[in-house]
Amino acid sequence: AERLATIQSLNPLLFVQEINRSIAFYQDNLGFQLEGKAVGSDGKIFFCGLKRGGSSLMLQQAEEEDGPAENRGRGVIFYFMCDDADRMHEEFTARGLHLKAPTTAYYGMRQVQLTDPDGYVLCFQSRVEPA
Repeated sequence: AERLATIQSLNPLLFVQEINRSIAFYQDNLGFQLEGKAVGSDGKIFFCGLKRGGSSLMLQQAEEEDGPAENRGRGVIFYFMCDDADRMHEEFTARGLHLKAPTTAYYGMRQVQLTDPDGYVLCFQSRVEPA
C-alpha cells in the first residue's frame, strides 16, 4: 500500500486590521506567545506567529488589496482542544475578557466561545466525562 505523507500541524493565517491590537489580544487575553515576527522598513510588524500549547496561528496585517474587513472570518470557527474549558474560561476572565459562561454541546463538548478583535470566532473546548 502507498504510504501517505504525514501532516504534522495546521497553522491558519488570519488577516487582521490592526496587527498590534491583535497581538496584544492573543498574548494578554488568551495567553499565546509570540513565536517570531516580520518587521517592515517602516519599523512596523506586518506578520507574526503565535503559539499556545499544541496550537499555533499566524497573523498578517491586512492591506488594501486584501479586500474589505467585513465578513472576513465568516463561515469559519477555530476549535481549540484543551483539557478543561471551565479553567480556560476562568483564566480568560481573569485576563480581562467578559465572556458568557461555558456551555455543554449535545455531542459532549464543554465550550467557551469568544470573538477576537477582527470578528474571528474562537471556541476552546474539552470533552465532558460521561456521567
